[in-house]
Amino acid sequence: MDWVVRASWFALAAIHAAPAAAAFSPALVARLYDVAPSGALGVLLSHRGGLFLAILTLTIWAAFDPGARRAAAAATAVSVISFLILYLRAGAPEGALRTIARVDAFALLPLAIVTFDAWRGRA
Repeated sequence: MDWVVRASWFALAAIHAAPAAAAFSPALVARLYDVAPSGALGVLLSHRGGLFLAILTLTIWAAFDPGARRAAAAATAVSVISFLILYLRAGAPEGALRTIARVDAFALLPLAIVTFDAWRGRA
């Protein structure tokens, strides 16, 4: 089971790698989100990349350190589930957001695995 849990953490890390890279690449902000990288929205999306870098760091850390898994699972769940809720609340729009929603929907399975593992049998 440990290899499944570790693979799930790495899957979550991979899912968050491209949006994390947007913190360092204005061109990636434009490609991922269909917005100009300059201006207020571009800056906010670059900052979003920095927040995804934190999630990426936590998921890799949790793959190796069971003590980090509860916090990493909670932070990753907030990230994934909050986006899906906001996306659905916005009426499930077409375009770049739909791609992000599909990836986050895929992330629910490894997220469920790591969350179960983080809280099973622990006081």
